[in-house]
Amino acid sequence: MGLIPEPLSTQVIPRDRHAMFFSILGVIASSLERLAVEIRHMQRTELREAEEYFSPGQKGSSAMPHKRNPVLTENITGLARVVRSSVIPALENVALWHERDISHSSVERMIGPDATVTLDFAIARMTGVIEKLMVYPNMMQRNLDALGGLVFSQRVLLALTQAGMSREAAYNAVQRNAMKVWKEDADFLQELQADKEVLEKISTEELSELFDIGYHIKNIDKIFLRVFGEC
Repeated sequence: MGLIPEPLSTQVIPRDRHAMFFSILGVIASSLERLAVEIRHMQRTELREAEEYFSPGQKGSSAMPHKRNPVLTENITGLARVVRSSVIPALENVALWHERDISHSSVERMIGPDATVTLDFAIARMTGVIEKLMVYPNMMQRNLDALGGLVFSQRVLLALTQAGMSREAAYNAVQRNAMKVWKEDADFLQELQADKEVLEKISTEELSELFDIGYHIKNIDKIFLRVFGEC
């Protein structure tokens, strides 16, 4: 199995190794929860950019028949808390009396099976969620459009600074026009194209080119290749 003997031990292997093991389990559980929480947010009714698979006849809520609750990712979120709860007891097992007492034994008999089995189940459950995840690009586009172009504010800011405007002046110009979108339901691009201070640095055509969502997702395939390799 590739196990390495403990170079220095007493009656037992120092429990810092065990504490590290359970800490790693806690980190893995937190990574699962991070993904689970993101899916839960995307499944919110007002967003609905992605959601867990909802089988025919499945009940989302006992009180409200229209609901499609993210029950699996909510479950994973709870399981992550259970796994993390083993970390503190494992750390407290490190300090034993006079090289070895048995205070650690009862703890490890509990957290060992519970943490490992729970994490294994959570990983399997998350795998199933990802394999059947429903993704809605049209809803993503709808949500982007609902912001009136504000998602491109940072790119406009950078373009203005690169064109010679001070960062403070560029920030004020972008923010000034962005606030009109929030308050008046205006179009961000049109507001910028009507701003004389902005047009002194960037033309209307150049502004239009900045409002391209493709710029922000141009490296998606490279990122997937870096993470997953050739499929």
